[in-house]
Amino acid sequence: MASRTIAKDIITLRGSAAIVSEFFGYAANSILYNRGIYSEESFAKVKKYGLSMLLTQDEGVKTFIANITSQLSEWLEAGKLQRVVLVIMSKASSEVLERWNFNIETDNEVVEKGVSREKSDKEIMREIQAIMRQIASCITYLPCLEESCVFDVLAYTDTDVAVPFTWIESDAKLIKNPQMVKLHSFDTKIHKVDTLVSYKNDEWDEE
Repeated sequence: MASRTIAKDIITLRGSAAIVSEFFGYAANSILYNRGIYSEESFAKVKKYGLSMLLTQDEGVKTFIANITSQLSEWLEAGKLQRVVLVIMSKASSEVLERWNFNIETDNEVVEKGVSREKSDKEIMREIQAIMRQIASCITYLPCLEESCVFDVLAYTDTDVAVPFTWIESDAKLIKNPQMVKLHSFDTKIHKVDTLVSYKNDEWDEE
């Protein structure tokens, strides 16, 4: 008699932390590519989330992002991470031009009691895919970055978290009177990630 095996899509705290931190790595690469922070030639195409994604081949940037995602995963597992912000600044003046905000809500019952949740991998992938599509289309609504820019990453954690020696305390690098665009969110049932980009008003808008 024929039989089949059926498995539920179980999401654990560690699995959810891995999904969210990996998402941030790919999102950061996509932002850096689409906002022209590094040259087009320094990125290579890979398949991820059912899309063609671009990853930096610059060793310094690769290492920087890998170190960040590793630390984010640790904080996510501990339920201590509230928000991650990728900041784009003018290389010449250090003026903040864009802030890509990833706000994180954590199911504290999962952290405290070690329970798991159920959600299909396909559904999570579809939600992440929608965000990645929006990042790729950001050129249609964000002002052109007409000067050389650099980026940094800020992490907002609970106050009882020890700061690793590779991280430093920072100001929030805010933009005065920013324009804001809310993007899609995704939810693993353990971590919910809301995405928002705020950017400097174009001077023409203020006249």
